[in-house]
Amino acid sequence: MTPIHRCRLAFQTRAFPPCPAPRPCKGEPRSANQRLGAGPRTESAPKWALSGPPALRGRRCSESRSHPEGRRGVAGRRRRRRHGAARRGLEPRRTHREPPGAGGEKPAGRGQGRRGAQAAAQGLLGAEVRAGRREPCALSLAQRGGRYGVVIRSQERDNSELDFIPINSRFKCVQEAEETLLIDIATNTGCKIRIQGDKTAERLFEIPDEEHCLGFLSEVQSIQEAQLKDSLPEHKDSASWHQMEKNLPGLLQASSPGALGFEDDFNALSLEKKRNMQNHQAGSRRDPPPPPVPPSRQFHREREGTSRDQPKVTNTMRKMFLPSTQSGQREGLIKHVLAKREKEYVNLENFRFFVGTWNVNGQSPDSGLEPWLACDTEPPDFYCIGFQELDLSTEAFFYFDSAKEQEWLVAVERSLHPQAKYKKVQMVRLVGMMLLVFARKDQLSNIREVMSESVGTGIIGKMGNKGGVAVRFVFHNTTFCIVNSHLAAHVEDFERRNQDYKDICARMSFVTPDGTLPQHNIMKHDVVIWLGDLNYRLCIPDANEVKSLISKNELQKLLTYDQLNIQRIHKKAFADFIEGEIKFIPTYKYDSKTDRWDSSGKCRVPAWCDRILWRGGNINQLHYRSHMDLKTSDHKPVSALFHIGVKVVDEQRYRKVFEDIVRMMDRMENDFLPSLELSRREFHFENVKFRQLQKQKFQITNNGQVPCHFSFIPKLSDKQYCKPWLRAEPCDGYLEPNESVDISLDVYVSKDSVTLLNSGEDKIEDILVLHLDRGKDYFLTISGSYLPSCFGTSLEALCRMRQPIREVPVTKLIDLEKSVLQIGFLNSEDASEMPLQMPKEIWLLVDHLYKHACHQEDLFQTPGMQEELQQIIDCLDTSIPETIPGSNHSVAEALLIFLEALPEPVICYELYQRCLDCSHDSRLCRQVISQLPRCHRSVFRYLISFLRELLKYSEDNNVSATMIANLFTSLLLRPPPNLMAKQTQQDRQRAINFLYGFLLAGDEE
Repeated sequence: MTPIHRCRLAFQTRAFPPCPAPRPCKGEPRSANQRLGAGPRTESAPKWALSGPPALRGRRCSESRSHPEGRRGVAGRRRRRRHGAARRGLEPRRTHREPPGAGGEKPAGRGQGRRGAQAAAQGLLGAEVRAGRREPCALSLAQRGGRYGVVIRSQERDNSELDFIPINSRFKCVQEAEETLLIDIATNTGCKIRIQGDKTAERLFEIPDEEHCLGFLSEVQSIQEAQLKDSLPEHKDSASWHQMEKNLPGLLQASSPGALGFEDDFNALSLEKKRNMQNHQAGSRRDPPPPPVPPSRQFHREREGTSRDQPKVTNTMRKMFLPSTQSGQREGLIKHVLAKREKEYVNLENFRFFVGTWNVNGQSPDSGLEPWLACDTEPPDFYCIGFQELDLSTEAFFYFDSAKEQEWLVAVERSLHPQAKYKKVQMVRLVGMMLLVFARKDQLSNIREVMSESVGTGIIGKMGNKGGVAVRFVFHNTTFCIVNSHLAAHVEDFERRNQDYKDICARMSFVTPDGTLPQHNIMKHDVVIWLGDLNYRLCIPDANEVKSLISKNELQKLLTYDQLNIQRIHKKAFADFIEGEIKFIPTYKYDSKTDRWDSSGKCRVPAWCDRILWRGGNINQLHYRSHMDLKTSDHKPVSALFHIGVKVVDEQRYRKVFEDIVRMMDRMENDFLPSLELSRREFHFENVKFRQLQKQKFQITNNGQVPCHFSFIPKLSDKQYCKPWLRAEPCDGYLEPNESVDISLDVYVSKDSVTLLNSGEDKIEDILVLHLDRGKDYFLTISGSYLPSCFGTSLEALCRMRQPIREVPVTKLIDLEKSVLQIGFLNSEDASEMPLQMPKEIWLLVDHLYKHACHQEDLFQTPGMQEELQQIIDCLDTSIPETIPGSNHSVAEALLIFLEALPEPVICYELYQRCLDCSHDSRLCRQVISQLPRCHRSVFRYLISFLRELLKYSEDNNVSATMIANLFTSLLLRPPPNLMAKQTQQDRQRAINFLYGFLLAGDEE
């Protein structure tokens, strides 16, 4: 019997005893095969092959609905490591500890705990990354001549060769977060630290033991604090206009000099906002875009720290920015007014920005890049260079490092314009997408607030083969955001590309680890430059016709068929962006190492996949071109040269405006109190569903006579200002007299809140407190109705539901979740029924995939469409369908969403550690699975057997055991919530090995 036939066998009879026939959908006649019964089990069938039970036939999915806001969104962010901030800077700060004693060289044992002292004394084992290779070494702390420092001992060189880096005011030691988790396992994967000394270039080390690494960093910090306790200078740069202590003496009282440095954003964070930052844990699922996730949950990730000095802020200045005081509120308002009057004290100066993009098709550089990067006579002030498909290896998708990164970085650095000296400002990489920003060395002092971020838009928002990386910074007084993206491929998938664009815009958010600066999204910048392989093609299927038009130089006619131009005209994507005139031939697709169009069997139609667009004012594009001389890849590199007007502050005019604002504030504060008018205060959300965003807006107006600051604050007994399923955007801000702002209240049920709503423990009810500084509080009432979903419901409860969850009374659902371990909780007519062997929803999804998707290319690697996902969820919640709507990719993603939303994973939390401990022994692994509750055990065996079948067609579907193990381990074998942040790289690998063993085992198991 073939695997196909074996897979179609029915559920065991005992799982589906006879029960009353279901009601057909309205207007649909009953048929004989709609009767419920029990399918026989064939002798030769494998144990897992459970086909459609007659009990599940006969109900068709209700008519699909179209849903607004069906986009992927920010709720599906990757989970980050949770050891404080994702990037920990060990800069000097004041302390009252005594400095270490003088003496000869000896191990340093100071610190904040036993682990730190142990790591410092015994040495920290790891590897130094040099030019793409790892050199084993040990780090320790020692003392020489009364000075503490870091000792680096190479294990490949002679023991006498020790590097000693003294810890002084110029010493920097920074912990770097892992790049991007492609597979959503909240894991402890070791540390990367960068060390730079007074006379030592920055060096990168990888430490596998994170706990010892953190202890070592604590030791370094304590030594820095102790040694610099009495030597911290108050930096007063005479040339720096933002040092208010020097420039504006006597303007403010003794506690306030220097409060308004431009190194801080004008929109200062209020105390209430800081208290409310942690409103949700960012989920790992890529969802339709709810309001932006609060900053403190989105741990900031930077690939590179800048080695230049940042503008210094004194302790007095920090105190002035604390909005918990009247002084802090005052300074926030002053900054707000300063921003409004910016034109009065800035001048526009033009700077040259070179922007380049190249899809390198996984190749290594085989020639110099000067024809691309140094093609202009005059050197640029900035380079913004993006790569796509930097590394196409399997390892690059599941691990964080790639040797290609260093190869291309070195190639770029060697090819920058020879008439100027440049320094790297930032680098960020997500799998094959890498973005590099370089600036002339004489401009570094004018750059600040550098941050980087990345968003994956691959399957379930975890795979980083598609998505975007970005760097934002402030240059003089202009904010910049540079985005490099690689959008979905294939001619027909232009809607998926639009969705990727919206996804990146919704989920990309720049946040400092300590929350000292406001959150910024892509569009909240003065200048945005978007580059990359956007993958938009030509709507002409005939490659010969396109090549003929190219040979006739009829490019403008071809461009009328360009998908990106069409989508921009219809405002489906990049609606607010501008693109220069294209005068070069398509940059895709060529035979590698040649200028010959694609001659493979697929014979791809030429297209302008590689593009550069921008938005913002004072931008003039000088050149937009391709570079045909470089033949490394099947794409040609593209570049654009811009003259961008940058706002440079005039110090004297700034001082005059600042003094005027301070005098105005003094007058107003003595005479007026703030006041608001709200357009409405009651909001009702009807029929809220899982993963379906609902919005309602209201307007607030400053009807007082002074500027005011508003914010949503927590109620007395709460830690956040609203429940997890609710957001207010903006949640704080400033209003001048007679100024209004629209506030959006967004209700979105994610996997983190769906379980409580399904079980009735939570309801769509809340009260928001809108607080007005120096004024009164306003109360907003939120109410609504929620429609339960099988997504987020426990396996035990679903096994006791023979009808769709929407047909189960709410009171019974509540009892069901409370009594999942009991049998006799149902009413009398159902009490004799045994639970289903597994939830019908899982069977329906898997059965559909087995029938239709075994040969589907890139299954579980291509994301589904959001509208189709919503239709599938509604279908499973409201009916028992004969067929599931949507594409195979959407059904596959729905299965992953279902597994991730389970309140208790398929392998129960209590057995997690045992699974890790026995991952080396297949016999012990099978014993652990046998101890699972019956429904969990059945689901696990069913899924594993289906995945084994899927692997038999790997040549067609491009599915590998490694990919499946990485992806499904994060869903089936999740660490308990209290161990999530403590999971090490070794734990993660053991969990993967556990599942990997089942995938490779035979059917007899």
